[in-house]
Amino acid sequence: MTTALATVTVIGGVDTHKHTHYAAVVDIHGRLLGHQEFPATDPGYQLLLGWMRGHGDVQAIGVESTGSFGATLTRALTRAGERVVEVNRPNRLARRMDGKSDRLDAEQIARAVLGQTSTATPKAKSGAVEVIRTLRVTRASAVKARTQAFNTLWGVMIGAPSPLRDELVMLTKRTLVNRCLRLRPETDDLLTLIATPERLLMAAVKTSLRDLARRWKALDEEVKTLNRQIEAMVRATAPELLELHGVGVEIAGQFLVTVGDNTARIRSEAAFAKLCGVAPQPASSGRTTGRHRLSRSGDRAANSALYIITIVRIRHHQPTRDYVERRTAEGLTKREIIRCLKRYIAREIYSKLPQPTTATPATTNTPAPAA
Repeated sequence: MTTALATVTVIGGVDTHKHTHYAAVVDIHGRLLGHQEFPATDPGYQLLLGWMRGHGDVQAIGVESTGSFGATLTRALTRAGERVVEVNRPNRLARRMDGKSDRLDAEQIARAVLGQTSTATPKAKSGAVEVIRTLRVTRASAVKARTQAFNTLWGVMIGAPSPLRDELVMLTKRTLVNRCLRLRPETDDLLTLIATPERLLMAAVKTSLRDLARRWKALDEEVKTLNRQIEAMVRATAPELLELHGVGVEIAGQFLVTVGDNTARIRSEAAFAKLCGVAPQPASSGRTTGRHRLSRSGDRAANSALYIITIVRIRHHQPTRDYVERRTAEGLTKREIIRCLKRYIAREIYSKLPQPTTATPATTNTPAPAA
């Protein structure tokens, strides 16, 4: 007579790096069953998953840095049907007591999932929102480089010889760039003018201004192209979000990136408000009761987007202006009113986010007075 072996339920943890990932497996009682390093490649991900499944029935896998080094691994595990949990904050007490190594980090990640101190579902990073995020990151880099190019051009122009400087210093930004594009140095071989310092300096300055103007122009065209691509993607992904007063393409894109492709990971509008840093938190202690403060955590870019919408509505949205007047009469300060409005707007934004097609319809929230 043979006895069937009971199925062991295990939890995995992965400490991610650029070239390798270190994995550990614990059972539901917290006992370490094994640890091993795997290459950060598609075949390595399959080996890692097979190794974990070899220890038992995988309940969940904690992954560190799901937005960077662990992004590809997260996609691979999700496609394989595994439940992935985002773990980004290590157990600092355990690190101080036991030290730090890849094995210890992977083990602590698994224990964080086991103890439910980490429960966040990572962003899918495999749909239209990830495309928008990538385009926005590229545009931000191009805008920064364009600004740097113009600042350098301006600095060179300010120190140019007087005849050239006097001609350019009064021009507006785009006119200055276009004028610098038409500059013609005496020669591109500066060594031929080394015996005449004044002519050499003028040729060098004209060459620098022309090249910087070409760089600025190329970056400007790149930014315009990216703007068109981002607008098309945002309008196709979240058309209802753009219908809200004060929400443009840039603001809508930020909220989409904050939430991610899998919007179902945000379980409620309260969770979305906390993610945006506008959820009140209890701050009572001792004899002080009923006191709250706003969260200082969350996505600060999303919080900034909510603030921009609030200011736009205070200036141009009549229902919001009426709300501000009423709350001012009740004795609230402008800062307190803005905080209330940001919380109301977060509720409205959440109701307009694109929902997954397989999800059940969410309960309609009652619109806020300021919305």
